[in-house]
Amino acid sequence: MIAFWVAAGALSAAAAILLMFRAAQAAAHGQAADTTSMFYRRQLAEIGDLADRGLIGAEERRTAEAEAGRRLLAAADAPVETWSTTSHRTAILAVAVAAPALALAAYLVVGSPGLGDQPFAARLAAWRQANPETLHPAEMAAVLNKLTKERPNDPEGYRFLALAEGASSNPAGAVRALKHAVQLAPQRADLWEMLGEAEVFTANGDLTDDAVDAFTHTVQLDPRNVAARFHLARAKIKAGDKPGGVADWRALLADMSPADPRRGDLQAAIAQAEGQAPPPLAAAPQGLSGDQMTAVRGMVAGLAARLQQSPDDPAGWVQLVKAYAVLGDTDKRDAALKSARARYAGKPDVLDALAKAAATEPMK
Repeated sequence: MIAFWVAAGALSAAAAILLMFRAAQAAAHGQAADTTSMFYRRQLAEIGDLADRGLIGAEERRTAEAEAGRRLLAAADAPVETWSTTSHRTAILAVAVAAPALALAAYLVVGSPGLGDQPFAARLAAWRQANPETLHPAEMAAVLNKLTKERPNDPEGYRFLALAEGASSNPAGAVRALKHAVQLAPQRADLWEMLGEAEVFTANGDLTDDAVDAFTHTVQLDPRNVAARFHLARAKIKAGDKPGGVADWRALLADMSPADPRRGDLQAAIAQAEGQAPPPLAAAPQGLSGDQMTAVRGMVAGLAARLQQSPDDPAGWVQLVKAYAVLGDTDKRDAALKSARARYAGKPDVLDALAKAAATEPMK
């Protein structure tokens, strides 16, 4: 590493010396002073050529030649500054040498010159041998990406990869993983539901055609699926059929259990669609439209439902607690936090992440 910095300093100094040498040559031959005047002389020659070919008239020629001549005289009279003096050359050389020297000094103070290379393959091998619960989401995603390549016909592997990609703030990666999963297991409604929600999240809450397609497959396989029915009703409203969409929402509300925690979000969406005053917690935070807020609450509700079915997902619990905190829904935040703390009581890293998620400031 030291050799690299020495070489970098030498190259910087050599480049500075070469630039100064060329600048001195140009100044000695008057090139710097003559560059602008050469341009206008060429312009005058081109004007004459155009006139000789009949492409411009006599009056246009006189006007163009007069303007070019005026600029030529102004350029000839303008003072030309060069960097050929000894003081300029010394300053340039000093900067060229000092820059890599200062960078080297800073690296020796705050860097790790004795640290060996850490190739990705070696790190990946270490992550595969480690306890999965100790890995960060991005590290887990890298491990699962490798595993899915080794077992490309396992839809469950792609499902876990999608969860890890989502937890590591890579929704596009989650979508790619879920598309592989539904190709391998097109009969699984849970995979289609996850794909639809990932598509919505990737589109910043918008209901794209791909999301609608995924939710349509979900309902075909699971007609009582709450998240898919919610979004398909929202698609009707978006397409201009507000009465039909609201009717579907009301039918969904009637089918939901009284204890379902998503009922409040659905009631708020219905009230908002009908122009009624929604409950305080359903008000859209600043910067989100009503449709976007409805989509956000739908995704949070879907995450809560998925954790009820598959609770062994620490990243999912952290995400849920943080989502409730951002929405300002303290009751649901505290309930989710209590459940997650009980499940991961012996895992300090998860408890710390949960505490930080619960302390997230709500959106205004």
